[in-house]
Amino acid sequence: MTISPCGPVDASIRPPGSKSLTNRAIVCAALAEGTSRLIGVLDSEDTQVMIAAWKTVGLTLDHHQEAGELRIIGSGGDLPIADADIYVANSGTTIRFLTAALAACHGRYRLDGVERMRERPIGDLIEGLRQLGGHVSSLNGQSPDCPPVEVGGQGLAGGQATVAGNISSQFLSGLMMAAAMAREPVVLNVTGELVSVPYVEMTSAVMRSFGALLEGPATGPLHIQPVKYRAAEYAIEPDASAASYFWGAAAITGGRARIEGLGRASLQGDVRFCEVLREMGCQVQYLDSAIEVCGGDLRGVEVNMSDISDTVQTLAAVALFAAGPTTIRGVAHNRVKETDRISDLARELRKLGATVDEFPDGLRIEPPQTVAASKIETYQDHRMAMSLALVGLKADGIVVLDPGCTAKTYPHYWEDLALFSRSRIERLD
Repeated sequence: MTISPCGPVDASIRPPGSKSLTNRAIVCAALAEGTSRLIGVLDSEDTQVMIAAWKTVGLTLDHHQEAGELRIIGSGGDLPIADADIYVANSGTTIRFLTAALAACHGRYRLDGVERMRERPIGDLIEGLRQLGGHVSSLNGQSPDCPPVEVGGQGLAGGQATVAGNISSQFLSGLMMAAAMAREPVVLNVTGELVSVPYVEMTSAVMRSFGALLEGPATGPLHIQPVKYRAAEYAIEPDASAASYFWGAAAITGGRARIEGLGRASLQGDVRFCEVLREMGCQVQYLDSAIEVCGGDLRGVEVNMSDISDTVQTLAAVALFAAGPTTIRGVAHNRVKETDRISDLARELRKLGATVDEFPDGLRIEPPQTVAASKIETYQDHRMAMSLALVGLKADGIVVLDPGCTAKTYPHYWEDLALFSRSRIERLD
């Protein structure tokens, strides 16, 4: 995909629904008693994989893609199909949330995905489920802390479990959603520094919308009562991670980007990306149901992005056009995402002319005097493609390889970016 430079962007957009909220709501609705209606559902590879998984175990899910609605007849924890093989592609939320949810039910299930999935850690989640009485094990002989996973679901007894917080907050979120199905109350403790705290707070909010009873801070201890989920009508916000690309476009081009449907009170922590842009010199305005960013004279910043790690690549693209270096720390867990989002990002930034120092938990970006023309490798990582495409709105000669990987979370990204920016974006093939 080639991206041609454009003038300052000046547009509004409502991105598709949040992947994180969509997949959490699907899990709670699938475990609930009764029929739920989800509104604003994201239609992407990751959400399609989650929907297909629940269909594999016998649930009825009616997805109306054009309307963005999903109707789910909940199981109440009693799954119609008690033995199944489930394919999760490269969806981390799906395998982690499903492993926990199925452990809280009855049956035997095997979960596997693409080759990269077999390198993504899940051991701490397995151990946490075992502490609650779950029967879960890895089938990966070479990397026993990674998928594929076998779940011998006999329900969860309850009690106390401890989970490490420094690898992925999805482990804790998965345990939380499953814990509501346990026979006895559950206390979840977190060891180490919890990454992506807002995602755990999001999980709590979604659970409560489906009738769960829990209390305690995201960093633990969390107390969860054994109360059955109740069906609900649930509206899903636009995806704040996706919004970051359009805010980033405003910063890079010195233009204006208004994201409709998000506000300061959003459940998604990634709206804090706007505050990082403010530190870099942008103007940010919070409206009743929108957030607007206007570009300014950009300057480098030092920032801990532990809680908003999905926007690291977007910030890296912006940093190429700032005066002075930008240092990003606190994101060691980015190394075990769809790709190593530190080393691989550093490699692509160097191709663009930046001087990059890599740390175990981040990187320092010294912007070039002139961004070099480059073919951007995406490593089958949707965020690498969407973020570094923004460089082409300002610099000549930017080509993004494997643009189709954006289907994982944003199938219509290229069309939306072209309309939003008025850049000429064309497929070479």
